Amino acid sequence: MQKSFKDHLSITLKGMAMGAADVVPGVSGGTIAFISGIYEELISTISGVNFSLITTWKNKGFKAMWHQLNGPFILALFIGILISIFSLMRITNYLLENHPVLIWSFFFGLVLASIWYVGKQIPKWNFKIVLALLIGAGVAFYIVSLPPMAANDSNLFIFFSGAIAICAMILPGISGAFILVLLGAYKRITEAAHDFDFQTLGIFVVGAVIGLLSFSKILKWLFVHYSSITLAVLTGFIAGSLNKIWPWKHVLQTEMYGDKEVVLREASVLPWNFNGEPQTFFAVILMLTGFLLILGLEIFAAKSSTKVNATN
Repeated sequence: MQKSFKDHLSITLKGMAMGAADVVPGVSGGTIAFISGIYEELISTISGVNFSLITTWKNKGFKAMWHQLNGPFILALFIGILISIFSLMRITNYLLENHPVLIWSFFFGLVLASIWYVGKQIPKWNFKIVLALLIGAGVAFYIVSLPPMAANDSNLFIFFSGAIAICAMILPGISGAFILVLLGAYKRITEAAHDFDFQTLGIFVVGAVIGLLSFSKILKWLFVHYSSITLAVLTGFIAGSLNKIWPWKHVLQTEMYGDKEVVLREASVLPWNFNGEPQTFFAVILMLTGFLLILGLEIFAAKSSTKVNATN
């Protein structure tokens, strides 16, 4: 189905939302992709990247290859992500440093509503579906509760760190940046970027590309053959990650990476046990804002779909 300019502009805006989420440690761009309704197309598009594209280019030309790749979708999404990273990263980092409780409250409401949004796409609930959700939630909760590993500077470790982190990045609920912290690779990668260490960055990128292409094919296969169970597990991932973005926390361990302090371990606490100004009233307002934003997007999408069907 041919997309209009308006459709591609919408994809670019969704890419901007994904980029904004990916710069927040603990929030996954995959969650935003799911909320915005482009997750399955994203996974399907990535999994379609293979050597047959080169054959198509040779035999039928660039235009046919671009169509097979779903190039307009990738380009529109990638432009949005880049715009967000280069324009919103500083704003996001400023807000996280100066108003952490309020920003995390907004994201908490956003992600909480996304559990309902993703879960309601499951047509029929039964024991297997509930069990899959609980397993997904348990795995995600365990992952976000893990202490960070000791640093490892081997090239093989950097390769696998890239592969694992990129897989986490496209999973709803799990942040790729947070996985790098857990693996003990965050410092090495950020230092490599700062020092223009292209060898380390190259190994990391190769691992990320191989991990992304491989994992996307697995996800696509799961969606085709076990759609409801896959949705249940992903819903569980999002639910289990809520502990990571709970607004009120006690910091247990930090480490300086250059001039940036990164939290390695923290514990969730209730607002009245928070060591600082809890800002409970405004935090609850922002939670509701995030929650209602998702509901509003769902209502808007439903109305748009109704208009399209009526036109057809």
